[in-house]
Order: sequence, then C-alpha cells, then structure tokens
Amino acid sequence: MHPAYRRRPREASPATDAQKRVPTRKILPMSRHVGTLIFIIGLIGLLPAGCNMRSKARFKPYEPSAFFENNQLARPLEPNTVALGQTRVSEYFTTGRIDGEPAEAFPAPVTRAVLERGQERYNIYCAPCHGLTGYGDGMIVQRGFMQPPSYHTERLRNAPPGYFVDVITNGFGQMYSYADRVSPDDRWAITAYIRALQRSQNAALADVPPEQRPALEEVER
Repeated sequence: MHPAYRRRPREASPATDAQKRVPTRKILPMSRHVGTLIFIIGLIGLLPAGCNMRSKARFKPYEPSAFFENNQLARPLEPNTVALGQTRVSEYFTTGRIDGEPAEAFPAPVTRAVLERGQERYNIYCAPCHGLTGYGDGMIVQRGFMQPPSYHTERLRNAPPGYFVDVITNGFGQMYSYADRVSPDDRWAITAYIRALQRSQNAALADVPPEQRPALEEVER
C-alpha cells in the first residue's frame, strides 16, 4: 500500500479546562463498607435490650409477693440499721436532755479545739442575732429583728449546758430549729463557747490562775 494511503494513528485530543476541573470519584475499599454495616447491625441489636429495661416488671410498695416466705414484698429492716442522716447516738448527746430534763454536764471534755470549733460555729449561726459577745445585739437585731435575751442574764448564766443544746436542736420562741444545720457535736461545741462568753463577761480576779494574775494587774495599771 502506498504510504500516502496508510492510516495514521489517532492522536489523543487535548482535554478541555472543564474536563480538568471535574474530580474523579474514588472507589472506597470494600472493607470500610463491611465495617460500617457491622456497626449498624450492632446498634440495631441493642434496641430490643433497651426496650426491655424500660418495660421491666416491677412491684408497687406493699404489694404481696410469693418470692418471700411471708409473702410480703416490703422487707423488714436489719437489726441496728440506721438511716442516712438519722443517726442518733443518744437523746442526751443529740438533744441535750436526759429523761426529758436538760443535762447538767457535757458529754465529753471541753478542750481548746472544742472551744475554737464552737467559736467558729457560733460566729456563723448565732452571732447574727445574739452578737459576737452574746448580748443579743447582732446585726439582724440592729436591722429590726426581735432581740433575743442576753446570755449574761442570771437566768441563762445558771442554765445547764443541756438547755442550750436543746434550744439549738428544737428552737425556742422566734428562733427556729438548727438541727438540720448544726450537728450534735457542734451544738455542744457552741454551748461550750457560750459558757466561755459568759465567763469572760462575768469573771473576777479570783477566777484567774495565780501565776497569771500579775500580768492582768500590769494591764490595769
């Protein structure tokens, strides 16, 4: 065949700009599709379990039950069970009373740590009405609230410590109960500090230990 009549190989046409801008679609590996499918099937399998937990059989309070020997669903409390927040060691320690009467003594020794704790609690809960020194002239009283009695009256100086614990526990007159705010330990600590306030405002030189009296005499001079 004459060379002029031979078929020339077809040349590739140059790509247009529009064709160049069209992104090619990538084919994801089959393993990724399989993993996604397994995850979805697993979620579907969990749906019945969630439904069963929401619709699980239950009993109403005091409903009879054949599961127990006495056929009672409500179970009796175990011996010596104490409900949360209802701990009561004794009436004496909790309310300051013995056989209905105010206790005449503290249930534990009054140490410096106890007095410092009592001062802290007193300044928080008592001082707003009773004042920092116990004369009943706290800031609430200065704003118009009814004035409480002074701790330095003869009646309260002679009151047993259990009386103050009882008032803190149950309230008195215009004062409401602080049983839910002040623990029994802190009630006795506050009472000990009240005794210290009473002693500080009604003390005599004879109450001071002999070895400390010269220092007080120098201060007076």
